[in-house]
Amino acid sequence: MKINDIPVRTATAPDPLDHFKWPNADYTRTPYRVFTDEAIHEREMQRIFQGPTWNYLALEAEIPEPGSYKTVQVGNMPVVVSRNQQGEVKAFVNRCAHRGATVVRQEFGKADNHPCIYHQWNYDSAGSLCGVPYRRGLNGNGGYPADFKPGQHGLQRLNIALYKGLIFGSFSDDAPDLIEYLGPNVVMHLDRIFIKPVKILGYHRQRISANWKLYFENIKDPYHAGLLHTFMATFGVYRSTQRGNTLLSPGGGHAVVYSVTNTDDTASVVEAYKGTTNKYQDDFALSDPALLQWTPDFHDGIGNLIISVFPNMVVHQILNTLATRQVRPLGTGAMELYWTYFGFEDDAAEQTAARLRQLNLVGPAGYISMEDGEAIRLVQQSVAGERDATSFIEMGGRGPIVDADHVVTEVCTRGFWQQYARTMGFEPEAS
Repeated sequence: MKINDIPVRTATAPDPLDHFKWPNADYTRTPYRVFTDEAIHEREMQRIFQGPTWNYLALEAEIPEPGSYKTVQVGNMPVVVSRNQQGEVKAFVNRCAHRGATVVRQEFGKADNHPCIYHQWNYDSAGSLCGVPYRRGLNGNGGYPADFKPGQHGLQRLNIALYKGLIFGSFSDDAPDLIEYLGPNVVMHLDRIFIKPVKILGYHRQRISANWKLYFENIKDPYHAGLLHTFMATFGVYRSTQRGNTLLSPGGGHAVVYSVTNTDDTASVVEAYKGTTNKYQDDFALSDPALLQWTPDFHDGIGNLIISVFPNMVVHQILNTLATRQVRPLGTGAMELYWTYFGFEDDAAEQTAARLRQLNLVGPAGYISMEDGEAIRLVQQSVAGERDATSFIEMGGRGPIVDADHVVTEVCTRGFWQQYARTMGFEPEAS
C-alpha cells in the first residue's frame, strides 16, 4: 500500500520480529542483535517497560511530604513520582496532555500543582488537570468546545505498589501482585536490607555507551567481579574464592548474589589467581585503610550483596555502602545508571561518614564501577552491526536455570534472558 508514493505498512502486515526466536532453550547463547536492533528496542519499550512488569521508581524517603516529587524515567517514558495532598504515592507521565511538552522540569521539589510552561495547563500533585487558561474564551473569542471536560485530560497514571519503602510503578493493569512478582528470594533479601527507616545520602548519574541489557548481564554475572576488578580481588571486597550464593526468582528474571567476607585465605586466593594478569596484588596497600573499615549493619557476614529486579532495579550492599540503582535506556547504544545512596535514620555521624567514604568504591568514577562501564562499552562497540553471532554463556554449566551454592556461575544471566525472551515473545521453538 502506498500514499503519495510512500510505502505504508498496513495494520494487518506481520511484524518481522514475530519470526525472531531465541537460538536455544537453556539460554546459553544470546544473539548480539538484541543489543543493536532498533525494532527490538522499540518492542522492549512497549512489552517490557510499559508491559505487565513492575518498574522501580524511587524510595519513599525521597518524597517525604505531601507535594514532594521526583522526576524519573521508565524505559523511554518520563515519569513524575509524587505524594498527593493526602500523602498517597502517585506516579504519572511527565508530558502535557495538551501539546506534549515536559511539565515538571526540576529533578526534585515540592509543589501543590504543576503548570506546563507552554500554555499553562495546570496539574495537581496526582497528575489531574485542575486549571486551563481561557477555557471559555477571552472577550467573547476562542475557548474550548462546550463538551471539554478537564477530568478527561489528566496525565497518564501508573499503577503503584510499595514494599519496604521502595516505590514500584506499572503501566499495565495485568501486572501480578508485587510480592508474587518479586519472588521469595528477592523479598527475603529486601527484608534484610530495609530493616528500618532510611535517609538519603546522595546521588550519582552515570552515562554508559552500551545497551541497557549489557548492564544487566554484567550485574547478574558474579564471577566477573573477581577477575575484572583488581581492587576487589586485592583487598578482599569480593572474590570468587569466598563463600556465597546465587539465588533466582521463579521466572529467572530477578536474582540475589552475595558473598561472605573473610571466608577464604591467602593460599586459596593465590592458587585461584594463577594465570590471571595483575588481578590479585598481594603487595598492594591502601594509603587510607579507613576506606575499607567495616562495621557490619547485619550479622550474617555478607559483605557484598547485589539484588537485581527485572527490568530496571538493582539494590546493593558493599560493606557499609547501601544504594539503589535505576537502569534507564537511552536508545540501543546508550544508557544511564541512576544511583541513590542511603543510610538509616538512626545512624550515628561516624556511621554516615563511613558510608559516604565508601561511596568511592562505586559510582561513575568508583574503584569498581568505572571498570564495569568500560567493559560493557567494549562489548557494545564490537557487536555493532552483528546480526547472526551469539555470546557463549556456559560458566556453571548448561541445562536447568536454578540456584547455585557458589558464585562461579552465569546462571543468573541465563535467567535474565529467559525472562526477557518470554516477555518479548522471543521464546525458542519447541524441540
